[in-house]
Parts: sequence; structure tokens; C-alpha cells
Amino acid sequence: MDSTATTIAVAGVLAIPVGAAVRAARRHHVYGTPTERAAYEAMHTVSLAAPVLRDEGLSPESARKSARHLRRLLGTAAVAITDTDRLLAWDGEGDRHADDALVHAKNVIATGRVKLLDWVDCGSEECNVRDAVIAPLIVDGQTVGTLAAYNSTASVALTRAVCEVARWVSSQLELAQLDQSRTRAMEAEIRALRAQISPHFIYNSLTAIASFVRTDPSRARELLLEFADFTRYSFRRGGSMTTLAEELRCIDCYFQLEQARFGDQLQLVVRVAPETLGLELPFLCLQPLVENAVRHGLRGKSGQGTVAITAEDSGSEYTITITDDGVGMDPATAGAALSGEGTADAHAVANIQERLLAAFGPDHGLELDSTPDEGTTVIIRIPKPVSRRRLNNRRESA
Repeated sequence: MDSTATTIAVAGVLAIPVGAAVRAARRHHVYGTPTERAAYEAMHTVSLAAPVLRDEGLSPESARKSARHLRRLLGTAAVAITDTDRLLAWDGEGDRHADDALVHAKNVIATGRVKLLDWVDCGSEECNVRDAVIAPLIVDGQTVGTLAAYNSTASVALTRAVCEVARWVSSQLELAQLDQSRTRAMEAEIRALRAQISPHFIYNSLTAIASFVRTDPSRARELLLEFADFTRYSFRRGGSMTTLAEELRCIDCYFQLEQARFGDQLQLVVRVAPETLGLELPFLCLQPLVENAVRHGLRGKSGQGTVAITAEDSGSEYTITITDDGVGMDPATAGAALSGEGTADAHAVANIQERLLAAFGPDHGLELDSTPDEGTTVIIRIPKPVSRRRLNNRRESA
């Protein structure tokens, strides 16, 4: 064989390991080291178990859905989840032991301490359920249930792993409880706002509608539809958020009914940028402010009064402004309104303030500026979605 052929042959021999090395390097780049892969798989498994625990708290359904992910995370023969009164879920081998899981957990529920069960009586020699590590699930300092890992042996490493996973599950349950408490609080605040819808406004609206029944039936029908739309929106069931377009529609209904009583004495001017109409904000956030402007700002003024609403893009946020040219108020009264001191109307303003702060953060409450005999301006600044994500990230990191 000549030298050229020899060179080609050697190159061909070397090409195989070099190609294999390149492919191995690519696989390493894509999949990472065994440690990196294990970390990724653990994080992925945790992410699968988290949503149901966060959304539903501790329930048979959330326990059933999360148990298989937790068992895979721990790598044990079986996992059991209980509350303080019953077994919620068993996942894995040896389900003949499921009926005893609550008995095994009773001491942990009573003491709030981890328990190592070093022998689980079983009639089958092939059953891998021999030992167990049982850890408490604790929310607000109270034991609400247990997480038990069953295996052929219970090592120190498994004990530590079960304790850490139980702490993580407890943190998800605490977040679920916090979300539920926040939702209940918001619902209570909305109920309080609805209760503050003036019976006099409803009575006066119906009286105004009745006055048009004989003299102007078509006008009466229009007002009746406006009244129906207003009450339907105000007493709707659903989420705590709405859009600017929906809130403006409610305000328009309200103004139509008030103008039926006061005529041209009341004027509404709306100037909003089209891109702001889909903006999300707390339900019944603007209408009570407009109603306050009419009741306390314009009705005490002689002659015509105007409420102006503007919404515009202000860079990193949207700005909504409600202005009236009514009688205004002194700074002390304005401060009392924001803090909820005094009248029911002040409580309504403070309610809106709290919901804005809860939704958008401490820098996005109401800004109220008022001067006696000149009028009142209320400003709401709502961060754009990108800014809101940054705010939420800062909250989570804190």
C-alpha cells in the first residue's frame, strides 16, 4: 500500500472516534452533566406538583395529583399524603398498607415531629414497603397533614429528602391559603362597595324613569335599559378585575340616569386613548369615584358642573384622571378620605385605594388633589404588564 493510501486509511480510522467525540460533546452541551440533568429533572418534577397544591390547597384531588410527582421526586416505593383526619392519597406499591397510613401518621399529627417507622408489618416478602419516613405538613404553625415516604429501607438521606419535600409542600399550602384569604378579602371589599350603592340613587333613578313613562315612553325604555345594565354590572359575579371599557360603560349608564334627573346641569367628558380600553383594573374602581364627584362636588355647586375622565399612555404606565369642577375640599378632608376616616363615602375611597395597592404595588395608589371652590382631581397610575412582571419578581425575591 502506498503512502497516500495509508494516509487515507488512517484518516478513515481516526474519523470514527473524532465524529463520536463531536457527537458526545454535542450531547453534553444539550443535556449537561449527570448532576445537571438530575437537578433539571428534580426541578421539572417540582414544577408539575406545584400548581395543583398552590391552586387547591390540601384536598383529596390535589393530593392525588401531586403524590405521583412527589414519589418520583423522592424515588421511593410509595408515598402517602394525609390531612389530620384521613388518608388523602396513596401512590405506588403496597396499597394494601394504605388503610394504615393515617395510623402511622397519628403521632406526627399530634407532635408535629418527623417519625421514622423502621418496620411495616406485611404479609408479602416481595413487598418493598418496609420502612417509612413521615414528616408533618405545617401551615401557620399548625400541623395540617403529613407526607410519608415508604420504601424497603429508610436511610438518613431519604429522611432529609422527605423533610425538605414536606417543607416545600407546606410552603405551597401556605401560598394557597394566602391566595384564598386575599380572594376572600377582595370579595368582601367588593360586597362592601355594592352595599354602598345608594338606595336613594336607585329610588331616584326609578322615579325619574317613571316620570317619562307617559310623557316620553321611548326615553323611559332607554333609561330602564341603562338602569338594568348598571345594576347587572354592579352586582355581577366573577373576577375582581375588569377592563377600562367595561368601567366606562358603567359610568355612562350612571350618568344617563343622573342626567334624567338634573338635565344639562351635569356633563360628562371622556377622552381616552384607544389602546387603554383593554386595560385591566380592579372592578368598581372608577364608578364610585365619579359618583363621589357628582354627589359631593357638583351637586353643591350652582350652575353647570362637569366630570372629565382621561386615560393615556404615559410611557411605563397608564394614567387615568378623574376631574370635577365642583366645590372641592380642604387637604384634611382629602387625607381623611384616603385613609377611610369619617363617612361611608370615605370608606369607599379607602377601599379602592387598598385594592389598587394590592393589585399594582405600593407606588400605585390613588393621588387626590383638591382645592375648595375649584374642584377635585383623582389620578390612578397603572403599570404596564412588563413593569408589573418586574414588580411581581421583586415581591417574590423579597
